[in-house]
Amino acid sequence: MKPLEGITVLDFSQFLSGPSGTLRLADLGADVIKIERPGGDIARTMYVSDCRIGNDSTLFHAINRNKSGISIDLKQPDNLKKIKKLVQEADVAVFNFRPGVAERLGLSYEALKEWNPNIIYGKITGYGEKGPWKDKPGQDLLAQSLSGVTWLNGNAEDAPTPLGLSLADMFAGQHLVQGILAALVNREKIGEGVCISVDLMESILDIQFEMFTAYLNNGRKMPQRSRVNNANAYIGAPYGIYETKEGYLALAMGSVVVLGQLLGCEALESYEDPTEWATRRDEIKAILKDHLKTETADYWLKILEANDIWCAKVMNWKELFATDGFKALDMIQTIKKDGKPMFETTRCPITIDGEKYFCDRPAPEIGEHNKILI
Repeated sequence: MKPLEGITVLDFSQFLSGPSGTLRLADLGADVIKIERPGGDIARTMYVSDCRIGNDSTLFHAINRNKSGISIDLKQPDNLKKIKKLVQEADVAVFNFRPGVAERLGLSYEALKEWNPNIIYGKITGYGEKGPWKDKPGQDLLAQSLSGVTWLNGNAEDAPTPLGLSLADMFAGQHLVQGILAALVNREKIGEGVCISVDLMESILDIQFEMFTAYLNNGRKMPQRSRVNNANAYIGAPYGIYETKEGYLALAMGSVVVLGQLLGCEALESYEDPTEWATRRDEIKAILKDHLKTETADYWLKILEANDIWCAKVMNWKELFATDGFKALDMIQTIKKDGKPMFETTRCPITIDGEKYFCDRPAPEIGEHNKILI
């Protein structure tokens, strides 16, 4: 039995942040009902590649698998009666509308709590519900750009560089899940639901906590990206990814002197003072950059791993999927429709008591379960 079996979640959200959170609840056993407008979630037509699954985007299928689905026009007052019935039987309701939209539709926390005092109301916004940014569009790239995180990526001479994933969206979804799980525990104590709010901006700020703490307690000095193979604006040499004669090699924290000895690079052995690994970071990394090009990544790995140096080969997905390490994780599952394979995607990454959670149920068609649920 999965831990959230018996929990019903009404998912009014669309795009990525909300649905990615409710996907995790579904993976853990909750019965998630996706509520779409008559034309469907706009994510059905948001393509992250030229690959489609049926009539919809891979994005939609990836984050809405394992859910039931209904289609209803929330702007029609008569339909609120149908929604009210669903709310009265639900445990959780999730929204990611702009501030004020749920209230105009008659779906505020106060309204739902009147229908069901035990309801846990979760909402995601772009920038919170107060302040001058509250009406800005809650989009991942825009949140990243405002948050400062784009100045942590790339090398010193590069323009601001966004993260290659929609991390503001995805972390907001996972932060909402954390709040919902806490609220479910709290409901057992106090006997009623609560309202949980997260937003993209606070989530993208939160994942920078390590950097912010350094900034706030070091005279508010701006972090300086390395000019050479930057991987972390605050960490000294040798931290970074380096090109070799064949392939790329990642080096984490470690002694520059020991590294020089193992690699046969005498120039590195002169940096005996560990403080120099930060103050002369770019100089050290430039020496290392040139030296590592003299042999292949596999050659260096054999030496470094034998001496317990933190390092790794840099792989693309094709290389990763071919490794025994990846195969042992058993991360890929096949989603089926009418008993036939439909597409492949990742499974839930959580293992409980040794059990990995797989589910081959696809995302719903628009209004697929209307006759059953409303």
